[in-house]
Amino acid sequence: MRRLAPHARRFLARRSGVLVRLGLWSLAETGQAFLVGYGVARAVDQGFLAGDTRRGLLWLTVALVAVLLGAPVIRGVFAQLAGLTEPLRDGLVRHAVHRSLAPAAAGGPGGTDRAAVSRLTNQVEIARDSFAGLVLTLRSFVFTAAGALLGLLSLHPSLLVVVLPPLSLGLGLFLVTLRPMAAAQRRALAADEALGDHAARSRAALRDLTACGTGPAAARRGAELIEGAAAAARVLAGWAAVRTAALGVAGHLPVLALLLAVPWLRGRGVTAGALLGAFTYLVQSLLPALHTLMTALGAAGSRLLVVLDRIIGPEQPEPRPERTRAAEPERAGGPGGMRVPAATHPEPAPGAAAVELRSVTLSYGVRAEPVLDSLDLCVAPGEHLAVVGPSGIGKSTLTRLVAGTLAPSGGEVRVDGREVTGRPPAELAALRVLVPQEAYVFSGTLSDNLTYLRPDASRADLDAAVDALGLRPLVERLGGLDAPVRPAELSHGERQLVALARAWVSPAPLLLLDEATCHLDPAAEARAEEALARRPGTLLVVAHRLSSAVRADRVLVLDGTDAVCGTHDEVLDRSPLYRDLTGHWQGGPARRR
Repeated sequence: MRRLAPHARRFLARRSGVLVRLGLWSLAETGQAFLVGYGVARAVDQGFLAGDTRRGLLWLTVALVAVLLGAPVIRGVFAQLAGLTEPLRDGLVRHAVHRSLAPAAAGGPGGTDRAAVSRLTNQVEIARDSFAGLVLTLRSFVFTAAGALLGLLSLHPSLLVVVLPPLSLGLGLFLVTLRPMAAAQRRALAADEALGDHAARSRAALRDLTACGTGPAAARRGAELIEGAAAAARVLAGWAAVRTAALGVAGHLPVLALLLAVPWLRGRGVTAGALLGAFTYLVQSLLPALHTLMTALGAAGSRLLVVLDRIIGPEQPEPRPERTRAAEPERAGGPGGMRVPAATHPEPAPGAAAVELRSVTLSYGVRAEPVLDSLDLCVAPGEHLAVVGPSGIGKSTLTRLVAGTLAPSGGEVRVDGREVTGRPPAELAALRVLVPQEAYVFSGTLSDNLTYLRPDASRADLDAAVDALGLRPLVERLGGLDAPVRPAELSHGERQLVALARAWVSPAPLLLLDEATCHLDPAAEARAEEALARRPGTLLVVAHRLSSAVRADRVLVLDGTDAVCGTHDEVLDRSPLYRDLTGHWQGGPARRR
Protein backbone atom coordinates (compact mmCIF):
# COMPACT_ATOMS: atom_id res chain seq x y z
CA MET A 1 0.00 0.00 0.00
CA ARG A 2 2.80 2.42 0.87
CA ARG A 3 4.50 1.69 -2.48
CA LEU A 4 1.30 2.44 -4.40
CA ALA A 5 0.34 5.64 -2.52
CA PRO A 6 2.73 8.00 -4.42
CA HIS A 7 1.57 6.61 -7.77
CA ALA A 8 -2.07 7.06 -6.74
CA ARG A 9 -1.51 10.66 -5.61
CA ARG A 10 0.22 11.59 -8.87
CA PHE A 11 -2.46 9.91 -10.96
CA LEU A 12 -5.33 11.68 -9.17
CA ALA A 13 -3.53 15.04 -9.05
CA ARG A 14 -3.27 15.07 -12.85
CA ARG A 15 -7.03 14.54 -13.10
CA SER A 16 -8.32 17.07 -10.61
CA GLY A 17 -10.83 18.43 -13.13
CA VAL A 18 -12.43 15.04 -13.56
CA LEU A 19 -12.60 14.61 -9.78
CA VAL A 20 -14.29 18.01 -9.34
CA ARG A 21 -16.93 17.20 -11.97
CA LEU A 22 -17.46 13.77 -10.42
CA GLY A 23 -17.93 15.40 -7.01
CA LEU A 24 -20.50 17.83 -8.37
CA TRP A 25 -22.58 15.03 -9.84
CA SER A 26 -22.26 13.15 -6.55
CA LEU A 27 -23.57 16.13 -4.57
CA ALA A 28 -26.82 15.64 -6.41
CA GLU A 29 -26.86 12.09 -5.04
CA THR A 30 -26.50 13.51 -1.51
CA GLY A 31 -29.57 15.65 -2.04
CA GLN A 32 -31.44 12.70 -3.51
CA ALA A 33 -30.66 10.51 -0.47
CA PHE A 34 -31.70 13.30 1.90
CA LEU A 35 -35.04 13.97 0.21
CA VAL A 36 -36.16 10.32 0.06
CA GLY A 37 -36.28 9.77 3.85
CA TYR A 38 -37.20 13.37 4.68
CA GLY A 39 -40.14 13.30 2.28
CA VAL A 40 -41.50 10.07 3.80
CA ALA A 41 -41.19 11.47 7.35
CA ARG A 42 -42.96 14.73 6.51
CA ALA A 43 -45.65 12.91 4.49
CA VAL A 44 -46.53 10.92 7.61
CA ASP A 45 -46.21 13.63 10.29
CA GLN A 46 -47.49 16.69 8.41
CA GLY A 47 -49.74 14.89 6.00
CA PHE A 48 -51.49 11.62 6.74
CA LEU A 49 -51.30 11.67 10.58
CA ALA A 50 -52.31 15.35 10.59
CA GLY A 51 -55.32 14.60 8.40
CA ASP A 52 -53.90 16.50 5.41
CA THR A 53 -53.84 13.88 2.65
CA ARG A 54 -52.96 16.43 0.00
CA ARG A 55 -49.80 17.50 1.83
CA GLY A 56 -48.91 13.85 2.48
CA LEU A 57 -49.15 13.05 -1.23
CA LEU A 58 -47.13 16.16 -2.05
CA TRP A 59 -44.27 15.03 0.19
CA LEU A 60 -44.41 11.51 -1.27
CA THR A 61 -44.17 13.09 -4.71
CA VAL A 62 -41.04 14.90 -3.59
CA ALA A 63 -39.56 11.58 -2.46
CA LEU A 64 -40.56 9.95 -5.77
CA VAL A 65 -38.98 12.72 -7.83
CA ALA A 66 -35.78 12.33 -5.80
CA VAL A 67 -35.72 8.62 -6.68
CA LEU A 68 -36.36 9.28 -10.39
CA LEU A 69 -33.55 11.86 -10.49
CA GLY A 70 -31.12 9.03 -9.74
CA ALA A 71 -31.01 7.98 -13.42
CA PRO A 72 -29.52 11.21 -14.87
CA VAL A 73 -27.19 11.46 -11.88
CA ILE A 74 -25.80 7.98 -12.53
CA ARG A 75 -25.46 8.80 -16.24
CA GLY A 76 -23.43 11.89 -15.43
CA VAL A 77 -21.26 9.94 -13.00
CA PHE A 78 -20.45 7.28 -15.59
CA ALA A 79 -19.57 9.91 -18.16
CA GLN A 80 -16.94 11.34 -15.79
CA LEU A 81 -15.77 7.89 -14.65
CA ALA A 82 -14.30 7.15 -18.08
CA GLY A 83 -11.91 10.07 -17.55
CA LEU A 84 -10.33 8.06 -14.70
CA THR A 85 -10.55 4.43 -15.78
CA GLU A 86 -9.34 4.68 -19.39
CA PRO A 87 -6.15 6.65 -18.58
CA LEU A 88 -5.47 4.12 -15.81
CA ARG A 89 -5.76 1.19 -18.21
CA ASP A 90 -3.61 2.88 -20.86
CA GLY A 91 -0.93 3.70 -18.30
CA LEU A 92 -0.89 0.16 -16.93
CA VAL A 93 -0.60 -1.32 -20.43
CA ARG A 94 2.34 0.96 -21.23
CA HIS A 95 4.04 0.05 -17.96
CA ALA A 96 3.46 -3.68 -18.45
CA VAL A 97 4.83 -3.55 -22.01
CA HIS A 98 7.90 -1.59 -20.92
CA ARG A 99 8.47 -3.94 -17.98
CA SER A 100 8.37 -7.04 -20.19
CA LEU A 101 10.30 -5.68 -23.19
CA ALA A 102 13.01 -3.65 -21.45
CA PRO A 103 14.97 -6.66 -20.12
CA ALA A 104 14.75 -8.41 -23.48
CA ALA A 105 15.89 -5.31 -25.38
CA ALA A 106 18.80 -4.90 -22.98
CA GLY A 107 19.82 -8.51 -23.52
CA GLY A 108 19.54 -9.30 -19.83
CA PRO A 109 19.83 -12.81 -18.43
CA GLY A 110 16.26 -13.00 -17.21
CA GLY A 111 14.88 -14.60 -20.36
CA THR A 112 11.28 -14.36 -21.44
CA ASP A 113 8.84 -12.70 -19.07
CA ARG A 114 6.12 -15.36 -19.13
CA ALA A 115 3.86 -13.41 -16.79
CA ALA A 116 3.68 -10.52 -19.28
CA VAL A 117 0.64 -11.97 -21.05
CA SER A 118 -1.24 -12.20 -17.76
CA ARG A 119 -0.30 -8.62 -16.87
CA LEU A 120 -1.28 -7.25 -20.29
CA THR A 121 -4.65 -9.01 -20.46
CA ASN A 122 -6.13 -10.46 -17.32
CA GLN A 123 -4.43 -8.29 -14.69
CA VAL A 124 -4.87 -4.96 -16.52
CA GLU A 125 -8.57 -5.67 -17.02
CA ILE A 126 -8.90 -6.68 -13.36
CA ALA A 127 -7.27 -3.39 -12.35
CA ARG A 128 -9.47 -1.33 -14.66
CA ASP A 129 -12.75 -2.98 -13.63
CA SER A 130 -11.83 -3.04 -9.94
CA PHE A 131 -10.82 0.63 -9.99
CA ALA A 132 -14.07 1.61 -11.73
CA GLY A 133 -16.15 -0.36 -9.22
CA LEU A 134 -14.19 1.05 -6.30
CA VAL A 135 -14.61 4.66 -7.43
CA LEU A 136 -18.33 4.19 -8.00
CA THR A 137 -18.99 2.54 -4.65
CA LEU A 138 -16.75 4.78 -2.55
CA ARG A 139 -18.27 7.88 -4.09
CA SER A 140 -21.80 6.51 -3.71
CA PHE A 141 -21.27 5.49 -0.09
CA VAL A 142 -19.69 8.79 0.96
CA PHE A 143 -22.30 11.04 -0.62
CA THR A 144 -25.28 8.76 0.06
CA ALA A 145 -24.22 8.25 3.68
CA ALA A 146 -23.76 12.02 4.06
CA GLY A 147 -27.28 12.62 2.80
CA ALA A 148 -28.79 9.84 4.94
CA LEU A 149 -26.95 10.83 8.14
CA LEU A 150 -27.84 14.48 7.58
CA GLY A 151 -31.45 13.40 7.17
CA LEU A 152 -31.38 11.36 10.40
CA LEU A 153 -29.91 14.35 12.22
CA SER A 154 -32.60 16.65 10.83
CA LEU A 155 -35.35 14.24 11.93
CA HIS A 156 -33.97 13.78 15.46
CA PRO A 157 -30.38 13.55 16.86
CA SER A 158 -31.33 10.49 18.95
CA LEU A 159 -31.68 8.46 15.76
CA LEU A 160 -27.94 8.79 15.15
CA VAL A 161 -27.22 7.52 18.67
CA VAL A 162 -29.09 4.31 17.86
CA VAL A 163 -27.94 3.73 14.24
CA LEU A 164 -24.26 4.74 14.23
CA PRO A 165 -22.81 2.21 16.78
CA PRO A 166 -23.96 -1.01 15.01
CA LEU A 167 -23.03 0.49 11.64
CA SER A 168 -19.55 1.29 12.90
CA LEU A 169 -19.18 -2.15 14.49
CA GLY A 170 -20.04 -4.00 11.29
CA LEU A 171 -17.81 -1.78 9.18
CA GLY A 172 -14.93 -2.15 11.63
CA LEU A 173 -15.21 -5.94 11.63
CA PHE A 174 -15.14 -5.88 7.86
CA LEU A 175 -12.06 -3.63 7.65
CA VAL A 176 -10.13 -6.12 9.80
CA THR A 177 -10.45 -8.70 6.98
CA LEU A 178 -8.99 -6.48 4.24
CA ARG A 179 -5.28 -7.08 4.87
CA PRO A 180 -5.41 -10.91 5.12
CA MET A 181 -7.79 -11.00 2.16
CA ALA A 182 -5.35 -8.96 0.07
CA ALA A 183 -2.56 -11.38 1.03
CA ALA A 184 -4.75 -14.32 -0.01
CA GLN A 185 -5.52 -12.58 -3.30
CA ARG A 186 -1.79 -12.04 -3.90
CA ARG A 187 -1.06 -15.74 -3.31
CA ALA A 188 -3.90 -16.74 -5.63
CA LEU A 189 -2.51 -14.55 -8.43
CA ALA A 190 1.00 -15.92 -7.93
CA ALA A 191 -0.32 -19.48 -8.07
CA ASP A 192 -2.22 -18.66 -11.25
CA GLU A 193 0.91 -17.27 -12.90
CA ALA A 194 2.99 -20.28 -11.85
CA LEU A 195 0.41 -22.65 -13.31
CA GLY A 196 0.28 -20.69 -16.57
CA ASP A 197 4.08 -20.65 -16.77
CA HIS A 198 4.23 -24.44 -16.33
CA ALA A 199 1.50 -25.01 -18.91
CA ALA A 200 3.29 -22.81 -21.49
CA ARG A 201 6.61 -24.57 -20.98
CA SER A 202 5.07 -28.04 -21.10
CA ARG A 203 3.15 -27.24 -24.27
CA ALA A 204 6.30 -26.00 -25.98
CA ALA A 205 8.15 -29.22 -25.07
CA LEU A 206 5.27 -31.66 -25.54
CA ARG A 207 7.04 -33.77 -28.14
CA ASP A 208 10.21 -34.03 -26.09
CA LEU A 209 8.29 -34.84 -22.92
CA THR A 210 6.56 -37.70 -24.75
CA ALA A 211 9.70 -38.91 -26.48
CA CYS A 212 11.84 -38.93 -23.36
CA GLY A 213 9.32 -40.39 -20.96
CA THR A 214 9.37 -37.32 -18.73
CA GLY A 215 5.67 -36.60 -19.21
CA PRO A 216 4.65 -38.14 -15.86
CA ALA A 217 7.07 -35.88 -13.96
CA ALA A 218 5.72 -32.82 -15.76
CA ALA A 219 2.18 -34.02 -15.07
CA ARG A 220 2.96 -34.45 -11.36
CA ARG A 221 4.37 -30.94 -11.22
CA GLY A 222 1.28 -29.64 -12.97
CA ALA A 223 -0.94 -31.45 -10.47
CA GLU A 224 1.03 -29.86 -7.61
CA LEU A 225 0.55 -26.40 -9.12
CA ILE A 226 -3.16 -27.04 -9.66
CA GLU A 227 -3.51 -28.12 -6.04
CA GLY A 228 -1.60 -25.04 -4.93
CA ALA A 229 -3.87 -22.78 -6.98
CA ALA A 230 -6.93 -24.55 -5.55
CA ALA A 231 -5.63 -24.18 -1.99
CA ALA A 232 -5.03 -20.45 -2.54
CA ALA A 233 -8.56 -20.14 -3.93
CA ARG A 234 -9.99 -21.94 -0.88
CA VAL A 235 -8.18 -19.56 1.50
CA LEU A 236 -9.50 -16.62 -0.49
CA ALA A 237 -13.01 -18.06 -0.32
CA GLY A 238 -12.67 -18.47 3.46
CA TRP A 239 -11.89 -14.80 3.92
CA ALA A 240 -14.76 -13.96 1.58
CA ALA A 241 -17.05 -15.87 3.96
CA VAL A 242 -15.76 -13.81 6.90
CA ARG A 243 -16.40 -10.67 4.89
CA THR A 244 -19.96 -11.85 4.21
CA ALA A 245 -20.51 -12.37 7.94
CA ALA A 246 -19.30 -8.84 8.67
CA LEU A 247 -21.62 -7.60 5.97
CA GLY A 248 -24.52 -9.34 7.69
CA VAL A 249 -23.66 -7.64 10.99
CA ALA A 250 -23.51 -4.20 9.39
CA GLY A 251 -26.61 -4.79 7.30
CA HIS A 252 -28.95 -6.16 9.96
CA LEU A 253 -27.90 -4.83 13.39
CA PRO A 254 -28.82 -1.18 12.66
CA VAL A 255 -32.39 -2.16 11.71
CA LEU A 256 -32.69 -4.46 14.73
CA ALA A 257 -31.29 -1.77 17.04
CA LEU A 258 -33.75 0.78 15.67
CA LEU A 259 -36.68 -1.59 16.23
CA LEU A 260 -35.60 -2.32 19.81
CA ALA A 261 -35.07 1.38 20.53
CA VAL A 262 -38.54 2.50 19.38
CA PRO A 263 -39.99 2.86 22.95
CA TRP A 264 -36.92 4.79 24.07
CA LEU A 265 -37.03 7.01 20.98
CA ARG A 266 -40.74 7.67 21.37
CA GLY A 267 -40.12 8.71 24.95
CA ARG A 268 -37.60 11.28 23.72
CA GLY A 269 -40.12 12.84 21.36
CA VAL A 270 -39.29 11.05 18.11
CA THR A 271 -42.44 11.06 15.97
CA ALA A 272 -43.88 8.14 14.01
CA GLY A 273 -42.99 9.91 10.77
CA ALA A 274 -39.38 10.37 11.93
CA LEU A 275 -39.15 6.65 12.76
CA LEU A 276 -40.53 5.70 9.35
CA GLY A 277 -38.15 8.16 7.71
CA ALA A 278 -35.25 6.62 9.66
CA PHE A 279 -36.19 3.16 8.43
CA THR A 280 -36.40 4.55 4.90
CA TYR A 281 -32.91 6.01 5.19
CA LEU A 282 -31.58 2.67 6.41
CA VAL A 283 -33.33 0.37 3.95
CA GLN A 284 -33.38 2.63 0.89
CA SER A 285 -30.06 4.47 1.10
CA LEU A 286 -27.60 3.76 3.89
CA LEU A 287 -27.56 -0.03 4.08
CA PRO A 288 -27.53 -0.65 0.27
CA ALA A 289 -24.63 1.81 -0.05
CA LEU A 290 -22.80 0.11 2.83
CA HIS A 291 -23.43 -3.33 1.30
CA THR A 292 -22.04 -2.21 -2.04
CA LEU A 293 -19.04 -0.56 -0.39
CA MET A 294 -18.11 -3.62 1.63
CA THR A 295 -18.52 -5.88 -1.39
CA ALA A 296 -16.31 -3.61 -3.49
CA LEU A 297 -13.63 -3.19 -0.81
CA GLY A 298 -13.59 -6.89 -0.05
CA ALA A 299 -13.39 -8.08 -3.65
CA ALA A 300 -12.48 -5.29 -6.06
CA GLY A 301 -10.37 -3.36 -3.54
CA SER A 302 -8.12 -6.26 -2.58
CA ARG A 303 -7.78 -7.37 -6.20
CA LEU A 304 -6.88 -3.83 -7.24
CA LEU A 305 -4.14 -3.47 -4.63
CA VAL A 306 -2.61 -6.85 -5.46
CA VAL A 307 -2.72 -6.38 -9.24
CA LEU A 308 -1.33 -2.85 -9.11
CA ASP A 309 1.47 -4.08 -6.87
CA ARG A 310 2.36 -6.77 -9.41
CA ILE A 311 2.17 -4.43 -12.40
CA ILE A 312 3.84 -1.25 -11.10
CA GLY A 313 5.52 -2.56 -7.95
CA PRO A 314 9.15 -3.71 -7.81
CA GLU A 315 10.17 -6.59 -10.06
CA GLN A 316 9.53 -9.90 -8.36
CA PRO A 317 11.23 -13.16 -9.23
CA GLU A 318 8.86 -15.32 -11.20
CA PRO A 319 8.01 -18.70 -9.75
CA ARG A 320 10.04 -21.27 -11.61
CA PRO A 321 8.56 -24.73 -11.25
CA GLU A 322 10.80 -27.74 -11.21
CA ARG A 323 10.91 -29.27 -14.65
CA THR A 324 12.92 -31.59 -16.81
CA ARG A 325 15.44 -30.33 -19.24
CA ALA A 326 13.01 -31.26 -22.01
CA ALA A 327 10.84 -28.34 -20.96
CA GLU A 328 13.46 -25.78 -21.96
CA PRO A 329 12.82 -23.73 -25.12
CA GLU A 330 14.25 -25.25 -28.30
CA ARG A 331 15.33 -22.08 -30.01
CA ALA A 332 18.28 -19.83 -29.33
CA GLY A 333 19.69 -17.42 -31.81
CA GLY A 334 17.11 -18.25 -34.50
CA PRO A 335 13.47 -17.47 -35.15
CA GLY A 336 11.84 -17.05 -31.80
CA GLY A 337 15.20 -16.52 -30.10
CA MET A 338 17.49 -13.51 -30.03
CA ARG A 339 18.12 -11.39 -33.06
CA VAL A 340 21.67 -11.87 -34.31
CA PRO A 341 23.85 -9.18 -35.84
CA ALA A 342 25.01 -9.35 -39.41
CA ALA A 343 28.13 -11.45 -39.31
CA THR A 344 29.93 -14.10 -41.27
CA HIS A 345 30.57 -17.38 -39.56
CA PRO A 346 34.03 -18.08 -38.22
CA GLU A 347 36.37 -20.02 -40.44
CA PRO A 348 36.35 -23.73 -39.58
CA ALA A 349 39.48 -25.38 -38.36
CA PRO A 350 41.43 -27.02 -41.20
CA GLY A 351 40.10 -30.50 -41.86
CA ALA A 352 37.36 -30.17 -39.24
CA ALA A 353 34.08 -32.02 -39.68
CA ALA A 354 30.92 -29.97 -40.18
CA VAL A 355 29.27 -31.93 -37.35
CA GLU A 356 30.97 -34.32 -34.98
CA LEU A 357 29.50 -36.23 -32.03
CA ARG A 358 31.94 -38.09 -29.78
CA SER A 359 30.35 -40.71 -27.49
CA VAL A 360 27.34 -38.46 -26.89
CA THR A 361 24.87 -39.64 -24.27
CA LEU A 362 21.70 -37.86 -23.21
CA SER A 363 19.33 -38.80 -20.38
CA TYR A 364 16.45 -36.68 -19.10
CA GLY A 365 17.06 -37.52 -15.48
CA VAL A 366 19.57 -39.43 -13.39
CA ARG A 367 17.69 -42.74 -13.50
CA ALA A 368 16.03 -42.31 -16.89
CA GLU A 369 16.95 -44.51 -19.83
CA PRO A 370 19.25 -42.62 -22.21
CA VAL A 371 17.63 -41.22 -25.34
CA LEU A 372 21.01 -41.29 -27.07
CA ASP A 373 23.68 -43.68 -25.76
CA SER A 374 27.36 -43.22 -26.70
CA LEU A 375 26.52 -41.95 -30.18
CA ASP A 376 29.42 -41.27 -32.57
CA LEU A 377 28.74 -39.34 -35.76
CA CYS A 378 30.81 -37.42 -38.27
CA VAL A 379 29.26 -35.28 -41.02
CA ALA A 380 31.60 -33.87 -43.65
CA PRO A 381 31.39 -30.24 -44.80
CA GLY A 382 28.85 -29.88 -47.60
CA GLU A 383 27.22 -33.25 -46.86
CA HIS A 384 23.45 -33.82 -46.89
CA LEU A 385 22.40 -36.13 -44.01
CA ALA A 386 18.85 -37.38 -43.35
CA VAL A 387 17.88 -38.60 -39.86
CA VAL A 388 15.05 -41.13 -39.64
CA GLY A 389 13.40 -43.17 -36.92
CA PRO A 390 10.04 -43.69 -35.23
CA SER A 391 8.32 -40.86 -33.41
CA GLY A 392 9.86 -40.13 -30.00
CA ILE A 393 13.14 -41.91 -30.70
CA GLY A 394 15.31 -38.80 -30.27
CA LYS A 395 15.56 -37.14 -33.71
CA SER A 396 14.58 -33.68 -32.44
CA THR A 397 16.85 -34.21 -29.42
CA LEU A 398 19.75 -34.83 -31.81
CA THR A 399 19.10 -31.57 -33.69
CA ARG A 400 18.93 -29.66 -30.40
CA LEU A 401 22.26 -31.16 -29.32
CA VAL A 402 23.89 -30.15 -32.59
CA ALA A 403 22.28 -26.70 -32.38
CA GLY A 404 23.72 -26.23 -28.89
CA THR A 405 20.36 -25.56 -27.22
CA LEU A 406 20.61 -28.81 -25.26
CA ALA A 407 23.69 -30.02 -23.37
CA PRO A 408 24.59 -33.72 -23.49
CA SER A 409 24.82 -35.79 -20.33
CA GLY A 410 28.15 -37.07 -21.58
CA GLY A 411 30.39 -36.77 -24.60
CA GLU A 412 31.15 -33.87 -26.89
CA VAL A 413 29.30 -32.11 -29.72
CA ARG A 414 31.30 -30.05 -32.23
CA VAL A 415 30.25 -27.90 -35.19
CA ASP A 416 32.99 -26.72 -37.57
CA GLY A 417 35.49 -28.05 -35.07
CA ARG A 418 34.11 -25.95 -32.21
CA GLU A 419 32.36 -27.38 -29.17
CA VAL A 420 28.84 -25.96 -29.03
CA THR A 421 27.94 -26.71 -25.39
CA GLY A 422 27.98 -23.50 -23.37
CA ARG A 423 28.72 -21.29 -26.37
CA PRO A 424 26.92 -17.87 -26.36
CA PRO A 425 23.77 -17.67 -28.52
CA ALA A 426 25.27 -15.11 -30.91
CA GLU A 427 28.19 -17.44 -31.66
CA LEU A 428 25.87 -20.41 -32.11
CA ALA A 429 23.72 -18.41 -34.52
CA ALA A 430 26.80 -17.79 -36.68
CA LEU A 431 27.47 -21.55 -36.85
CA ARG A 432 24.02 -23.02 -37.53
CA VAL A 433 20.34 -22.38 -38.18
CA LEU A 434 17.68 -24.59 -36.63
CA VAL A 435 14.30 -24.59 -38.41
CA PRO A 436 11.67 -26.40 -36.29
CA GLN A 437 8.40 -27.95 -37.41
CA GLU A 438 6.39 -24.94 -36.24
CA ALA A 439 7.76 -22.18 -38.44
CA TYR A 440 8.05 -18.72 -36.88
CA VAL A 441 6.80 -15.76 -38.93
CA PHE A 442 6.33 -12.38 -37.27
CA SER A 443 4.23 -9.36 -38.16
CA GLY A 444 6.21 -7.02 -40.38
CA THR A 445 7.23 -7.03 -44.01
CA LEU A 446 8.23 -10.14 -45.91
CA SER A 447 11.69 -8.60 -46.30
CA ASP A 448 11.97 -8.21 -42.52
CA ASN A 449 11.20 -11.91 -42.09
CA LEU A 450 13.72 -13.04 -44.70
CA THR A 451 16.54 -10.85 -43.36
CA TYR A 452 15.91 -11.79 -39.72
CA LEU A 453 19.16 -13.77 -39.53
CA ARG A 454 21.09 -11.60 -41.96
CA PRO A 455 20.05 -7.94 -41.72
CA ASP A 456 22.59 -6.84 -44.37
CA ALA A 457 21.25 -9.17 -47.08
CA SER A 458 20.83 -7.45 -50.45
CA ARG A 459 17.67 -7.42 -52.55
CA ALA A 460 19.42 -9.76 -55.00
CA ASP A 461 19.98 -12.24 -52.16
CA LEU A 462 16.31 -12.12 -51.24
CA ASP A 463 15.19 -12.55 -54.85
CA ALA A 464 17.50 -15.54 -55.20
CA ALA A 465 16.03 -17.12 -52.05
CA VAL A 466 12.48 -16.47 -53.25
CA ASP A 467 13.15 -18.10 -56.62
CA ALA A 468 15.11 -21.02 -55.14
CA LEU A 469 12.42 -21.93 -52.58
CA GLY A 470 9.42 -21.33 -54.87
CA LEU A 471 8.19 -18.38 -52.86
CA ARG A 472 7.40 -16.14 -55.84
CA PRO A 473 3.60 -16.82 -55.90
CA LEU A 474 3.35 -15.81 -52.24
CA VAL A 475 5.43 -12.66 -52.83
CA GLU A 476 3.15 -11.64 -55.70
CA ARG A 477 0.01 -12.40 -53.72
CA LEU A 478 1.19 -10.29 -50.79
CA GLY A 479 2.27 -7.41 -53.03
CA GLY A 480 6.08 -7.65 -53.01
CA LEU A 481 8.90 -8.13 -50.55
CA ASP A 482 8.04 -4.88 -48.76
CA ALA A 483 4.40 -5.83 -48.29
CA PRO A 484 3.17 -6.42 -44.73
CA VAL A 485 2.84 -10.01 -43.52
CA ARG A 486 0.09 -11.14 -41.19
CA PRO A 487 1.14 -14.58 -39.91
CA ALA A 488 -2.42 -15.68 -39.15
CA GLU A 489 -3.34 -15.24 -42.83
CA LEU A 490 -0.59 -17.59 -44.05
CA SER A 491 -1.03 -21.34 -44.30
CA HIS A 492 1.29 -23.68 -42.38
CA GLY A 493 3.07 -24.51 -45.63
CA GLU A 494 3.57 -20.84 -46.53
CA ARG A 495 5.01 -20.12 -43.11
CA GLN A 496 7.43 -23.04 -43.53
CA LEU A 497 8.54 -21.70 -46.93
CA VAL A 498 9.23 -18.28 -45.38
CA ALA A 499 11.27 -19.90 -42.60
CA LEU A 500 13.22 -22.02 -45.12
CA ALA A 501 13.96 -18.97 -47.27
CA ARG A 502 15.16 -17.16 -44.16
CA ALA A 503 17.52 -20.07 -43.47
CA TRP A 504 18.70 -20.01 -47.10
CA VAL A 505 19.67 -16.33 -46.72
CA SER A 506 21.46 -16.93 -43.42
CA PRO A 507 25.29 -16.98 -43.53
CA ALA A 508 25.46 -19.97 -41.15
CA PRO A 509 27.27 -22.98 -42.72
CA LEU A 510 24.99 -25.61 -41.12
CA LEU A 511 21.24 -25.94 -41.62
CA LEU A 512 19.21 -28.16 -39.27
CA LEU A 513 15.69 -28.96 -40.47
CA ASP A 514 13.57 -30.63 -37.78
CA GLU A 515 10.64 -31.81 -39.92
CA ALA A 516 10.60 -28.26 -41.26
CA THR A 517 8.88 -29.35 -44.52
CA CYS A 518 6.09 -31.47 -43.02
CA HIS A 519 3.35 -29.06 -44.20
CA LEU A 520 4.62 -28.91 -47.80
CA ASP A 521 3.41 -31.17 -50.58
CA PRO A 522 6.00 -33.62 -51.95
CA ALA A 523 6.91 -31.45 -54.95
CA ALA A 524 7.42 -28.33 -52.82
CA GLU A 525 9.39 -30.33 -50.26
CA ALA A 526 11.68 -31.75 -52.97
CA ARG A 527 12.28 -28.29 -54.43
CA ALA A 528 13.05 -26.81 -50.99
CA GLU A 529 15.45 -29.58 -49.92
CA GLU A 530 17.25 -29.57 -53.27
CA ALA A 531 17.66 -25.78 -53.07
CA LEU A 532 18.99 -25.96 -49.53
CA ALA A 533 21.33 -28.81 -50.49
CA ARG A 534 22.77 -26.70 -53.35
CA ARG A 535 23.39 -23.85 -50.91
CA PRO A 536 27.03 -23.75 -49.74
CA GLY A 537 27.24 -25.56 -46.43
CA THR A 538 25.98 -28.69 -44.70
CA LEU A 539 22.37 -29.87 -44.45
CA LEU A 540 20.98 -32.13 -41.70
CA VAL A 541 17.32 -33.05 -42.18
CA VAL A 542 14.94 -34.94 -39.90
CA ALA A 543 13.16 -36.83 -42.69
CA HIS A 544 9.39 -36.60 -42.98
CA ARG A 545 9.07 -38.73 -46.12
CA LEU A 546 11.12 -41.48 -47.76
CA SER A 547 11.97 -39.09 -50.60
CA SER A 548 13.92 -36.93 -48.13
CA ALA A 549 16.07 -39.90 -47.16
CA VAL A 550 16.63 -40.95 -50.79
CA ARG A 551 17.77 -37.44 -51.75
CA ALA A 552 20.35 -37.32 -48.94
CA ASP A 553 23.99 -38.33 -49.32
CA ARG A 554 23.68 -40.49 -46.22
CA VAL A 555 20.94 -41.66 -43.86
CA LEU A 556 21.21 -41.97 -40.07
CA VAL A 557 18.70 -44.42 -38.56
CA LEU A 558 17.95 -44.12 -34.82
CA ASP A 559 16.19 -47.15 -33.37
CA GLY A 560 16.72 -46.69 -29.63
CA THR A 561 19.54 -49.22 -29.31
CA ASP A 562 21.94 -48.93 -32.24
CA ALA A 563 22.43 -46.18 -34.79
CA VAL A 564 23.04 -47.17 -38.41
CA CYS A 565 24.51 -44.67 -40.89
CA GLY A 566 25.18 -45.03 -44.61
CA THR A 567 23.69 -44.47 -48.03
CA HIS A 568 20.05 -45.32 -48.66
CA ASP A 569 20.93 -48.71 -50.15
CA GLU A 570 23.47 -49.49 -47.43
CA VAL A 571 21.07 -48.68 -44.62
CA LEU A 572 18.25 -50.55 -46.34
CA ASP A 573 20.44 -53.65 -46.28
CA ARG A 574 21.74 -53.22 -42.71
CA SER A 575 18.73 -51.86 -40.76
CA PRO A 576 15.50 -53.86 -40.29
CA LEU A 577 13.87 -50.76 -38.83
CA TYR A 578 14.70 -48.76 -41.96
CA ARG A 579 13.22 -51.49 -44.13
CA ASP A 580 10.04 -51.35 -42.04
CA LEU A 581 9.91 -47.56 -42.28
CA THR A 582 10.50 -47.72 -46.04
CA GLY A 583 7.64 -50.20 -46.37
CA HIS A 584 5.41 -47.90 -44.32
CA TRP A 585 6.33 -44.88 -46.45
CA GLN A 586 5.75 -46.78 -49.70
CA GLY A 587 2.49 -48.32 -48.51
CA GLY A 588 3.70 -51.92 -48.54
CA PRO A 589 6.49 -54.24 -47.38
CA ALA A 590 9.98 -53.38 -48.53
CA ARG A 591 12.21 -56.07 -49.88
CA ARG A 592 15.71 -56.59 -48.68
CA ARG A 593 18.26 -56.00 -51.39
